[in-house]
This record gives sequence, structure tokens and C-alpha cells, in this order.
Amino acid sequence: MLSQVFYKLGRPMVNLYAGLMFDMDVAWEEPLPQGPKIVAPNHPSTTDPFLIAGMMTEPTSILIDDRLFKVPVFGRYLRLAGHVPVVDGNGRRAFETAKQLLEAGQNVTIFPEGSVSPLTGGLHPPRTGAARLALSTGAPIIPIGIHLPRERIHVVESRYSGISATGRWYLRGPYAMTVGKPMIFEGDVQDREYVCEVGERIIQCIAHLAQQSAWRANRSMRRSTRQLRQLPGEVA
Repeated sequence: MLSQVFYKLGRPMVNLYAGLMFDMDVAWEEPLPQGPKIVAPNHPSTTDPFLIAGMMTEPTSILIDDRLFKVPVFGRYLRLAGHVPVVDGNGRRAFETAKQLLEAGQNVTIFPEGSVSPLTGGLHPPRTGAARLALSTGAPIIPIGIHLPRERIHVVESRYSGISATGRWYLRGPYAMTVGKPMIFEGDVQDREYVCEVGERIIQCIAHLAQQSAWRANRSMRRSTRQLRQLPGEVA
């Protein structure tokens, strides 16, 4: 597929940038399963979709705010790479596209929070999209917990095609991810209460994984601080 060609062309550039600008720390609880998957990370920054795409060894179509698709050149690349625009107030169309991709054997990435996480910390309550996709298709959820120093996030106001957008870009520094074990759900996708329960289970797992990422990142930073404070010839 043409989209996979563009995805594979972009991935080395993302990984090159990540290697130069980020102190990446990715921990896997177990290898990714075969077949179509729903990758479900938390969303502390606007940078997350690109680093998720670089981390994945298989192509994944990411559900991304449609305003990024309006950015000249970059937006065209997003479309050619097979990513899915999410229009505010019309999530149904993106959901149906994601469902079709999964049923065709492809991977999908969706942020269960539905928007970038609060700057003050923590996660937003989950939207139902990830849960409904899992129940509709039987594809496993791959939860991912991301941690980064929020004080390093740059809030950038932009305007494209007459539309204003606020980006929370994380440009360099420690970036920790913990990729959890697959979560498989069965049940009635029409049962609203059950769908919300599944969504809560997914977001709680993601929050737990994000705490693991934070623990590793903070331990690494403390270790680096101790090494910087040592005098030449001292032993740690």
C-alpha cells in the first residue's frame, strides 16, 4: 500500500530526531502480538504521535486532530502515511475509518483521553472510542504509559487556513514509555455502561504504566545528578 511506503519513509526521520533530541527510555512488558492491534497511549504532549510511530516496528494509523492535517506539506504527509483525521464534534467518521482498518488487518493508534493531557498532571477521563473499537473488532488493546517533564512543554499558538490551534510541543529531554501487556475485551458494544467500564479499565492501566515510566525517568535523573556532583576520582 502507498500509505505504508510513506509511513516507512517517515519513520527513520522520526527516529533520527528522537535519537538526537530525546533521552528515550522504552520498556516492554512483553512483545507485541501478531495481527491487528489498538495502540492506546496517554497524551502528555502534541509530540506523542510522532514518537509512537517511531517506536512501533509495524505501520500504525494514528487518529490525530484534523487541524494538523491543514499544516502545509506536513498535513499532506499525514494523509499519505495513512493517518486518520479526527474532526471535533464528528468523531464517528474517524471511528468507522479506524474500525475498517482493523478489520482489514492493520494497526490503529488512538489516544483514549481524546485530547492532550492536563498540563497540571494526570489524565483526562477516557472517551469511549478505544473501548468501542476493541469490543467491535476483537482486536487487543496495547496500553502505553508515557512520562515526560511537563515543565519542558512549549505551548505554541498557530493558525492554519483561518483555524487557530494550540500545540503543546515537547522538543527535547527525557521521554519514557512503558508498553503494557495486551488487554482483550469481549461483550456488547451497545451496552453503554459496560463500554464505559472497559474505558475506565483501559485508562487505569495506562495511568499505572505512566507511573512506572515516571519512576524510571526520575531514577535516571537522580542518578545523573549524583554523577554530576561527584568530584574527579570519586567512586559512586
